[in-house]
Amino acid sequence: MMNNVIRIILSCFFIYALQSCSEDGIDETGTGSLVGTVVSSGNNTPLANVKITTTPSSTTVFTNDQGKFAIDQIAAGEYSVQAELDDFQTAFEGTTITIGNTSNVVFELDISTANNRPPSTPILISPEDNEILENIEANFIWSSSDPDDDVLSYTLELRNGNNNEIQRFENITDTTFTVSPLTIGTKYFWQIIATDNINDPVGSAVSAFEVTSSPTENRFLFVRNINGNNVIFSANEDGDEFQLTDSNTNSFRPRRNVAAGKIAYFQTSGSQIDIFTMNRDGTEKTKITSSVRPNGFNLSEIGFSWPANSDKIYFPNFNRLYSINTNGQGLTQIYETTDGSLISEVSVSQNNNMIALKTNDINGYNVEIFTIDMSGTLLQTILTGVAGAASGLNLSATNQRIMYARDVSGFEDASGAYRRFDSRLFIYEFTSGVENEVSYQKPGGTNDLEPRFSPNEAEIIFTNTSNDGISQRNVFKIVIEDDDSRELLFENAFNPDWE
Repeated sequence: MMNNVIRIILSCFFIYALQSCSEDGIDETGTGSLVGTVVSSGNNTPLANVKITTTPSSTTVFTNDQGKFAIDQIAAGEYSVQAELDDFQTAFEGTTITIGNTSNVVFELDISTANNRPPSTPILISPEDNEILENIEANFIWSSSDPDDDVLSYTLELRNGNNNEIQRFENITDTTFTVSPLTIGTKYFWQIIATDNINDPVGSAVSAFEVTSSPTENRFLFVRNINGNNVIFSANEDGDEFQLTDSNTNSFRPRRNVAAGKIAYFQTSGSQIDIFTMNRDGTEKTKITSSVRPNGFNLSEIGFSWPANSDKIYFPNFNRLYSINTNGQGLTQIYETTDGSLISEVSVSQNNNMIALKTNDINGYNVEIFTIDMSGTLLQTILTGVAGAASGLNLSATNQRIMYARDVSGFEDASGAYRRFDSRLFIYEFTSGVENEVSYQKPGGTNDLEPRFSPNEAEIIFTNTSNDGISQRNVFKIVIEDDDSRELLFENAFNPDWE
């Protein structure tokens, strides 16, 4: 009996123990839940499609349109929760998952550039503060950098001190920029603004410069090559220079007309050249030619003429001579060679009804220099049957003399390089028919080229250079009646004019 009682008690105890174990397994499932919200930092805008992962790993989920997410039945424990979205910085939050409970996390994501640093303050290099420019073109140079190596762009603000007009040149990608034309006699103020398109733009200090007063009294004109382009300058007797044309264009062969107060010149556009005019200070540049342009065997060897007190400019186009009004109207064919030879140079005395021409073949040789009247009738032959190159045609104001350069070596280059070995200056007297050399003290191995009479015709201005065809060119002058008067005027210069 006692044994049965013991058996019953043990059985009950065992059943109770089993029931207790079973209840513990049901109540303690070992999982909880994780919910959360992801917003952008600063404005709390909900962010959708944010990738949510955990460490240790669990289910990967994405936020909905309200920036919310939920992970159910995640095992209890310590977790690092990661929120990841393109263009935002990845964020981490720690949380504890407890059995049967829901944990909540909130992410505020910073945009990925939140730690990006702005560019350095631009440093202005040129023009220097309070510099006086001797031209109507300014080459602005500055320096700036970005600590994160972001691509920078710049804005140049240029204020005219006379009228406070502000010019803005935007989206500049280099640290140099050229502005032309500027207004003479004007003080300008300039500033550079740098941006990385992430941070607020950064502005430089403000610097000032001034464009020198009007150089309209400068009597000398010449050309200088700057970075592959020919650029026209004017200068006075003291050698003070003023740049008249933009160094980003190719401009050459300037000719001043005193009565008109203008300068005519050639400017290239691709493989063609046009005649332009401008004021003596380089302003109001105007293209004159259009349908028919100057042309010939060599664009750098052809010339044009603008007679004094005339509104017509004369220029060659292969074997034809044309005139055109300075307003671009009235294009007229004046003359055509009878043998097909090419007209390269012209010098016109409109008041005296005389035109001097230099013609040559396609290679620049078989030169003839002669005069015609306005109807095309031959007046006088000056040079013919002479081997070698000739150039630089210039009638005197009295029409009693004509000047030119001629290669006395007689060399004719079959390669097409048009090289000259001993070019000298000559003045031909119409009344006597005598040619006189005036290349006094010309150094051996050099060429005298591009002669022009001085305003009083007592002197000559011209170009001298080595006959190698690649050396620097310089502008000199000589006194016609003084064979010991060769004087250097301008270095690294050519295409002179003196009115």
